[in-house]
Amino acid sequence: MKMQRWVRTFGVLAVLAMFLSCGDDPEPPTAPTPPPTVTETFSGTVGRNSVSLHNFTTQASGTITATLTTLLPDSELLVGMSIGTWNGTACQLVIVKTDAKQSTVLTGGVSTLGNLCVTIYDVGNIVNPVSYEITVVHP
Repeated sequence: MKMQRWVRTFGVLAVLAMFLSCGDDPEPPTAPTPPPTVTETFSGTVGRNSVSLHNFTTQASGTITATLTTLLPDSELLVGMSIGTWNGTACQLVIVKTDAKQSTVLTGGVSTLGNLCVTIYDVGNIVNPVSYEITVVHP
């Protein structure tokens, strides 16, 4: 009888020791921190049958937005706008909108750091040069 009680007590103590030796619960995993974003503003004028191009460099993967924030003197004028990859010589268009007007937003993603570009161009509607401002937010 003493032996059974001793075995039972020993078993309970062994299980208790095992739980106590585990220590504190490990910290729960934390979500990865998104890369910081950069906001760049490009401005200029674009005329009839012409294009304006601006380069920028991403530092990480993430979302890119390009917003045509200003188009003067006519905010309803339809122009072309695009985001692409810059190869050192030309902008290889990836996202294209041929009926952009003021407040148009283009959104895309980038999987690594790289050289990109944003363009604004005449699609046949510009008579006199127009002023523009494009805001690009990227990682």
